[in-house]
Amino acid sequence: LVPLDISSAELMEMCSKRIDRPAEFTPIFCEKVPPPQPPDAPCVKPASPGRTSTLLRPTPLVVVESRKDAQAPELQRFCESSPIALIRGLTGVLKMDLSLFSTKTLLEMAPEHEVEVRTQYRMPCDMNVDHLGQPTWECMSTRSFTTVMKYAQYQAETFKHSLKEEAEKLRSAGAKYAQHVADSAGVKRRRGLYECAMPMKMLKFGTNVDLSDDTKWRAQIQELAKMPPFCRIIAGCNMLSHLGHTVLGMNTTQLYMKVPGSRTPAHQENNCFASININVGPGDCEWFGCPYEYWGSSHFRRNLDFLKGSFWPNFEDLIEEGVPVYRFTQKAGDLVWVGGGCVHWVQATGWCNNIAWNVGPLTATQLQISIFSYEWNKLQSYKSLVPMQHLCWQLAKNIRFTNQKVFSLIRGQLIRSLAFCKMVANLSTSRGKQLKPQPRAKGEITHYCTLCEVEVFNILFVKEINGKFPVYCVYCARRFVSCSLSIFASDRLIFNIYYILKHVKHN
Repeated sequence: LVPLDISSAELMEMCSKRIDRPAEFTPIFCEKVPPPQPPDAPCVKPASPGRTSTLLRPTPLVVVESRKDAQAPELQRFCESSPIALIRGLTGVLKMDLSLFSTKTLLEMAPEHEVEVRTQYRMPCDMNVDHLGQPTWECMSTRSFTTVMKYAQYQAETFKHSLKEEAEKLRSAGAKYAQHVADSAGVKRRRGLYECAMPMKMLKFGTNVDLSDDTKWRAQIQELAKMPPFCRIIAGCNMLSHLGHTVLGMNTTQLYMKVPGSRTPAHQENNCFASININVGPGDCEWFGCPYEYWGSSHFRRNLDFLKGSFWPNFEDLIEEGVPVYRFTQKAGDLVWVGGGCVHWVQATGWCNNIAWNVGPLTATQLQISIFSYEWNKLQSYKSLVPMQHLCWQLAKNIRFTNQKVFSLIRGQLIRSLAFCKMVANLSTSRGKQLKPQPRAKGEITHYCTLCEVEVFNILFVKEINGKFPVYCVYCARRFVSCSLSIFASDRLIFNIYYILKHVKHN
């Protein structure tokens, strides 16, 4: 409600009136807005037999043939304007040594390193059924943990077993039978989901292998620094580089160890940030993707818990309902750019490893959808891994903006943030609570409310419980005692961050 060019001194004065002179207080921002709603999908009619090809969209593809191509600004613009894109040849022209991410290298460097394992049914890419063989979008994926050494043994054993099976088939039945089996398999793959049989085999997918330790994984991290700036984990043009602390798997690298059939269920990246995925090989991966604007359509969500559930959409169902789908194969060495908010799901069709991380292009589109995701997550009681309030202050501190729309979005967020902090501070002092400064330590992670898991920025309500100091947001602090802060009579309120009332002053 206030103009974007308001000074911080004027803003502080307006906020003070809420407690001191409530009759003179005028709202700074709209405090009674409706909850966020998913975007309206473009009006696309369900596919008729002749329109299927228009909804199975051709994947944006770039073949990089030289270092000049790799560093060209056109490549960055191409990626940032695409919902999803396949970049072929980039790792080759940059002479990246992807063997550093192979199972053999991992085994030599850190055999006892932890690997998260997902146990899944093995099925073709275009099939998903439950344990009774009934078609479903829900995806069974149970979690456990192992080590690099044990998963490497599993990867090798499944490969040897597959070779042995093929050799035995050829030996026992001859080439003619082998051809018959191949033909039958082709027919089976083409059969619809409703004709499929119940899955019989289970597999284990090694996921979320943490490569953030810059001492243990120095060589791997240095190799990734060869990427163009817009693809790097650390770069001035990457919003996530400005966080000032680590968010595992987002501004650090994670590795995935796969056998054929390993599935990454349909999802959006955390807070809808863009991501980079490189197939180390030797096998391929099959990718599916839907543009961001379709994620909220009722037929796409199908009453599934999109944030917390695990599901595998049938791409033919989506096309029949008018949702465009990208489908493509990622070969060894290929890089996939996943645009902000793109819903994607992936299946390994061979034995391979992948590496992935998130990036935050400094664009108005990325900023808008990430802020929306941040608010949507609050509504769904889901923790946002990227603290957008903290990030906006960091960007304002570190970057001189040249894009007016980005500047306006950031400044609007800072006005809301500063006003809210000032009003919470005034409320606290009016209830007799002292605000105690506590400098932020270098690399200190963002704090989240113990109860509702929203980001708690700048003013932390802390209560000692059994020698620990859990953090609460102002809403949960008040909720404890019917809008009273008296429960914190013996606690400390930490007024800890650096920006408010210090760096903004009269700006």
